[in-house]
Amino acid sequence: MFELDQVSMSFGELAAIGSLTLRCEPGTTTALIGPSGCGKSTLLRLMIGLLAPTRGRVLFDGQPLSAETLGQLRRRTGYVIQDGGLFPHMTAAENVTLMAPYLGWAASQTQARLAQLCELTRFPADALARYPGELSGGQKQRVALMRALLADPEALLLDEPLGALDPMIRFELQEDLARIFADLGKTVVLVTHDLAEAAFLAHRIVLLRDGDLVQSGTLEEMLADPASEFVERFVRAQRSHGIGEHQ
Repeated sequence: MFELDQVSMSFGELAAIGSLTLRCEPGTTTALIGPSGCGKSTLLRLMIGLLAPTRGRVLFDGQPLSAETLGQLRRRTGYVIQDGGLFPHMTAAENVTLMAPYLGWAASQTQARLAQLCELTRFPADALARYPGELSGGQKQRVALMRALLADPEALLLDEPLGALDPMIRFELQEDLARIFADLGKTVVLVTHDLAEAAFLAHRIVLLRDGDLVQSGTLEEMLADPASEFVERFVRAQRSHGIGEHQ
């Protein structure tokens, strides 16, 4: 569904992405992982069309992204930015249903969809009237996910969706995300720093370094046949963070 064809991205003289080719198959979950500054979030922004590549092409469902196709992409893709990006002056319900008027939905349709999403994400309905400052970290992330899922998009892009949560809440949300991904069968691309999380949630892990794709595959493949010394060191450095605890 998402395809990057020899994509490069530079900010002035800084090369954020080298000549990178990547395909994310429909109905699968791909995890982008690597050290800070390796280009993970930049790739996500290229996929959603917030950035245009310096060279190469970004395609969605076989169509190159352009000014003419961006609107269609945005309607078919849900996007969760780092820390959720909730509007602090709006209630949880208002944050989730922000786009409903622009979609032409009646109030009854909006309320029905809101109830579905609360059930799907296990968000307490009695918390919908609260403001983000009155929600826990896990609840904020559930609200951000519900907002991304409001229009039932075909694809989801998640940028460090669980990055700032304490271990217990993070574990619970990992379990819920895995269930939601399996139930909905959408194409998902997520950014994470956590290799164990990537292995648990994704069909495929894409390891990046300095804007280049170093190795792509499952955690088992990286353990059994690392493509370089960097892959070995990266995997070894993450073993203390619970690799395999979900497996």
